[in-house]
Amino acid sequence: MTAPRPDIDPIRLHKALTRIWATGPGWQRLAAVNHSVVGVRFMVTAAVFFGIGGMLAMLIRAQLATPESAFLGPEIYNQIFTMHGTIMMFLFAIPMLEGLALYMLPKMLGARDLAFPRLSAYGYWCFLFGGMILIGALFAGVAPQSGWFMYTPLSSDVYSPGINADVWLLGVTFVEISALTMAVELTVSILKLRAPGMTLARMPIFAWYILVTALMMVLGFPPLILGSVLLEMERAFGLPFFDPERGGDPLLWQHLFWLFGHPEVYIIFLPAAGALSTMIPTFAQRPLIGYRAVVASIIVMAFVSFGIWVHHMFTTGIPHMALAFFSLGSAIVAVPTAVQMFAWLATLAHGRPRWDVPMLYIFGFIVIFVCGGLTGVMLAMVPFNWQAHDSYFVIAHFHYVLVGGFVFPILAALYYWMPHVTGRLSVHRLSVPAFWLIFAGFNLTFLTMHLTGLLGMPRRVYTYLGHEGWTALNLLSSVGSFVLAMGFALIAIDVLLQARFGPRFRRDPWRAGTLEWATPTPPAAYGFASLPRISERADRLSPGEIGRTLAAGEGYLGFARNGWQETLGVNITTGEPDQIVILPRPTYLPLVLALTTGLVVLSMLFKNYALAVFASIVVACLFVWGARSAGQPRDHGPLPIGLGLSVPPHPEAATSPAVLAMGVTLIADGAFFISLIFGVVYLWLVAPNWPPVEVIEAGLTLPLVVVTCLFAGPIAARAATVALRRQGAVMPWLGVQAVALLTALAAVVALISGALPDPQSHGYAAASFALLAYVCLHLGVAALFVLSNATRLRAGFIGPRRNHDLRLTTAWQDFTAISGVVAVGVVLILPRMMTG
Repeated sequence: MTAPRPDIDPIRLHKALTRIWATGPGWQRLAAVNHSVVGVRFMVTAAVFFGIGGMLAMLIRAQLATPESAFLGPEIYNQIFTMHGTIMMFLFAIPMLEGLALYMLPKMLGARDLAFPRLSAYGYWCFLFGGMILIGALFAGVAPQSGWFMYTPLSSDVYSPGINADVWLLGVTFVEISALTMAVELTVSILKLRAPGMTLARMPIFAWYILVTALMMVLGFPPLILGSVLLEMERAFGLPFFDPERGGDPLLWQHLFWLFGHPEVYIIFLPAAGALSTMIPTFAQRPLIGYRAVVASIIVMAFVSFGIWVHHMFTTGIPHMALAFFSLGSAIVAVPTAVQMFAWLATLAHGRPRWDVPMLYIFGFIVIFVCGGLTGVMLAMVPFNWQAHDSYFVIAHFHYVLVGGFVFPILAALYYWMPHVTGRLSVHRLSVPAFWLIFAGFNLTFLTMHLTGLLGMPRRVYTYLGHEGWTALNLLSSVGSFVLAMGFALIAIDVLLQARFGPRFRRDPWRAGTLEWATPTPPAAYGFASLPRISERADRLSPGEIGRTLAAGEGYLGFARNGWQETLGVNITTGEPDQIVILPRPTYLPLVLALTTGLVVLSMLFKNYALAVFASIVVACLFVWGARSAGQPRDHGPLPIGLGLSVPPHPEAATSPAVLAMGVTLIADGAFFISLIFGVVYLWLVAPNWPPVEVIEAGLTLPLVVVTCLFAGPIAARAATVALRRQGAVMPWLGVQAVALLTALAAVVALISGALPDPQSHGYAAASFALLAYVCLHLGVAALFVLSNATRLRAGFIGPRRNHDLRLTTAWQDFTAISGVVAVGVVLILPRMMTG
């Protein structure tokens, strides 16, 4: 950094940037898209849901404290334990990590915000409204009651009539929209929005953890969304994906669910581990040992976690060879976890550790998580798993892993980063006794559950007789749970007292080495008055010194220009700046879009499908309308960013965040499609009552029309890009795309209605319908892309340099063509393979 220039007034710069970046007061707060505001909203809302989930846990333990208790009836108990698991997994753990990442990442990366602020805001509102649907159903007495894993056939309409299961399927899918939007947002932001000079090898370790986690979400959530869609189609329309009497198979649900469910354990753990890898070096007063080894272990853990979903299905009749493979994989995943644990211990051993409240919770994490890991290795062994499966031993194990691996690190992070949010320090009067209550209460609650499980107590029972030998242990678990609850209550009080009465401080109270402490505390809406250049690893910095220099405007973008909210985009590998990313201002559009999406979900929940279709059309129109004026209406060319450099605005750059986001989105879409193909092949090979009596009878005309039009669209899209570059006529090529897409859509609809057997008759027909419906959906979205292109071209937002819209449309149509040909091919070829 250079010395502050006398011609820069930090006060005037602060006021100018605040006018551009700040969110207005009152109702205007609903239009907020700033990452700090949205991140705090995520975390506070997740904490509220955690409180609700905790109260449900207290009801469960009150019911099980004594034998033959009449405190809760079986139906209410089933709703409560289902909602407890659902809340903790979907409404607390994942949104809390998303909120932490939203708030912290731009500050750690040296950026002013994330790549798509409106997408973050939309994700938050989807999370909030989806959670409200689930909680509202609980208070209305129609909450799901089939367990948070919703196993079929228990969750089918035969055994779970009413809307209880539909609430879970639609509500959780609504929440998963939020999770996927956050995964795209975080992936793109980490790769593109970093401080100049921050190569991948210089990124803070927390960013590596979040990047791997976000990519796991991109690949892991689509199978669950697919399973939820298929089960809802079976419940609502009678399509027999999971009905063995009509060519379905209940185990297909377990495969799809655990393709998501097992990686989710690591999706929850990795961000917490990232927080640990950030905090431990601070309190050890030395950099993290084994940075590269830790990064490699994160990647290996993510890779292995996707290959061991059958770990949860050892008792379902899996062939012995498969059991051996998945058992080995379940044990091997402990190795990358151990690499990280030893790196943390080595950092503490080679440093000069100082104890503070966050270190108490780090100590609690080490003790509890190691115990949970050891029982996990035990459950990875098939003979022991057969004995302990679906017992309270498993409940004890995953609470040790999830509470130890997520809640304790999050509590450490709360005390570590809360001063950054509030600008005040903790006075430590309640935090220490709160820790010991939580630590003692947790072990008293769940250590005894290992014993009740080994004594044969099964999961999901609402009462017991009392002669089994479980009574005393259950009473101890219940007492421990209330001690645990008192500890969390003290933390809530302590946080409120800190936010109101804690002493104020200047930058970096922990003497940390990461960039977030270079911002003011609490942070300004713009984060950094100017952006730094990073020349070393981003956990070895001096935030206090850097912060004073950046506040004086002695970095990149140390000025206000055109009322733009500016940050820098960099080359993914080198970290050199290559574009100015101009971000959108506050808008109510995310809130309106989320409300309309919620209307779609509620309409489907109450079987009003006409309203659902209408609301879906409104959502599509809002997306097109919202994109009508995004970007810049003219070319600017390279613009100065300070320190002698000039780069173009992102619409004119070679690779904008939008192009990268499309790639990540298509990866998620591909995971969904591959999961669908997996489901079709699984039913064909494993499901009973195959082959079907009726198969599709179609000539070659319609399939040839579909294939021809599917490939005509991308060809016309490329022609439009060439015409734009040569300043020729683009609209005719958009018209060709529209005709090709609509013709293909009509041909697929004709194939469904004229040649496909009744989808309710057999799993083959239902699977074929799902594949063709998938193609129809993508053709419809491609048509929306073309409509948006036409609108923006007329408004002047597309030009020879600003051609990203056409590139995005081409990428979507390429994917639609490839997946469409595969889908139509499977539908047509599968009958011949079955009869041949």
